[in-house]
Amino acid sequence: MSTGLLYGLSVVVVVALVAALGIYLLAVAQGLKAIVSTLAEVTFGARAVERQLRAAPENLRQVNAGLIDAAAVLPELSDEIDRRCGRRTG
Repeated sequence: MSTGLLYGLSVVVVVALVAALGIYLLAVAQGLKAIVSTLAEVTFGARAVERQLRAAPENLRQVNAGLIDAAAVLPELSDEIDRRCGRRTG
């Protein structure tokens, strides 16, 4: 084989390799664009949830206060219902 032919084949192989790498790089870029879009939606949703949860501590205090009141009243109410129904209370 002549030196010129080997040089020519080397150039063809290098161009083919660069073209294949370029095609794969474009495919990776497309995949990353899809991931960026999905992450933007997730970020938007996470921010919305964060805004909604800002009121949670105050709401939880109110709910806990109501549950404490209910826990104090329910045993007496249960005993009263048992007496009215004629059931024994333990």
